Amino acid sequence: MGVPDELAERMSMAEQHEYLHTKFSRRTMIRGGTVTLGAVVGGAFVPGAVAQAATPTRTFPATESVDGALVAPFGRHLAYGNDARTEMTVSWQVPVAVKKPFIRIGARPWDLSRKIEAEVRTLYTPAGVGASADHTQYYLHAKLSHLRPGQTYYYGVGHQGFDPAEPHLAGTLGTFTTAPAHKKPFTFTAFGDQGVGYHGLANDSLLLGQNPAFHLHAGDIAYADPAGQGKSADTGFDSRVWDQFLAQTESVAKSVPWMVSYGNHDMEAWYSPNGYGGEEARFTLPDNGPDKKHLPGVYSFVHGNTAIISLDPNDVSFEIPANLGISGGTQTTWFEGQLKKYRAAKDIDFIIVFFHHCAYCTSTAHASEGGVRQEWVPLFEKYTVDLIINGHNHQYERTDVIKGDKVAKKLPIGGTAYPETEGVVYVTAGAAGRSLYAFSAPDSYEGHLNEQESVASFINTKDGKVNETVAWSRVRYLNYSFLRVDVEPAAKGHYAKLKVSGIAETGDRIDHFTVARRAK
Repeated sequence: MGVPDELAERMSMAEQHEYLHTKFSRRTMIRGGTVTLGAVVGGAFVPGAVAQAATPTRTFPATESVDGALVAPFGRHLAYGNDARTEMTVSWQVPVAVKKPFIRIGARPWDLSRKIEAEVRTLYTPAGVGASADHTQYYLHAKLSHLRPGQTYYYGVGHQGFDPAEPHLAGTLGTFTTAPAHKKPFTFTAFGDQGVGYHGLANDSLLLGQNPAFHLHAGDIAYADPAGQGKSADTGFDSRVWDQFLAQTESVAKSVPWMVSYGNHDMEAWYSPNGYGGEEARFTLPDNGPDKKHLPGVYSFVHGNTAIISLDPNDVSFEIPANLGISGGTQTTWFEGQLKKYRAAKDIDFIIVFFHHCAYCTSTAHASEGGVRQEWVPLFEKYTVDLIINGHNHQYERTDVIKGDKVAKKLPIGGTAYPETEGVVYVTAGAAGRSLYAFSAPDSYEGHLNEQESVASFINTKDGKVNETVAWSRVRYLNYSFLRVDVEPAAKGHYAKLKVSGIAETGDRIDHFTVARRAK
């Protein structure tokens, strides 16, 4: 991205952002060097109410809008709001500037009379900041509220000249379903490190077949920055990769909330001091985290009897320290508050935490992150978190039940863990599409067992890599895969269950285990 290697080595993400905006002249900045957000309105879906209009804003160089009839929206993706029962954001993209973008929504596909204007977020990337010439991207967002729990809605997105209510555009309609008001069985899926390519597309082709209520993407989303070292040196950064990614995932994300957390490849220094300005233009996530300014990817939501918490491990990473300490400790304080709240909530049985860097993994590439072990593992254990989902290492690995950095209980394929009394299970599901890494021990998975009592690995600490020999690596699968979790509520006093399965790109099951907890 234009920062010399020798400088990038010593700079934080914020320092790289400042360097880039100093390097590119004042004239360049005036032409649109930063992400500019439109008025955060988007309208509210309130029966009988008139939605307020959002005023599209634009960063220079200005582009005259073309005939809207010639422009089709693409890259639709959904995200829950703070209340997954009543709030949903629909986001999409257009290739050029359009006039009066909007969403239509209704309970039936033939009744889309409710029309809500959309917010426009324009992202400008000048030549020299990456691999392309001057490039402008147009992202649109419609934030819907006052929805009914457990209700399926039909929607269409458009703009002046392109109205999805027209009969010939009926094929562009999408649907979404809000979270239920009460405990009900449901399924969700998860992975990390997808990017753009055949294997990412192949995994997406299997996701819809799982009928997930939502999908968790545990960081390293599109790989517009292929280096992922939190450095702005010219590493082939190309913002247009996001266009490809959003088009690729649309088959799933247009109907399944695609809930992301941020990894090391998601820090893009040009757009904002924290590196996340680009993501803030592309995604609208729940804003109930501790620090929207520094950590927009930290949030929580509830679906049925399950609380989901997204964390940002760039804040605690010793391995890739570009954003190390960015929250000043507020993320960990907030996180513990969330754990206390959800453990005390009478309707919440399970707490699932997802984020990018792994606390426990034996990959020969990144292995384990000492910052996560230091900051968050004690909280996982104190509040008996039911499942940890990570990416970062491009493979599938699942641990035994761990407590105090040791095996508290062996968890064979098909086994059951009881976190209230035993410990925590960690799953690395980072084989969503990018090139695979390696293990130091043989693969061992369902139908192909090759168990090892000890595995050589390492942990990234503030003083560098430290070798360790571990006994907790129970399942290892070095090929493309994702995670499926079936949530089964239960009557009070009986065991509610998380039935967790590792699914290969081929559709074969490579792992399964159960997490059980007495229902409240």
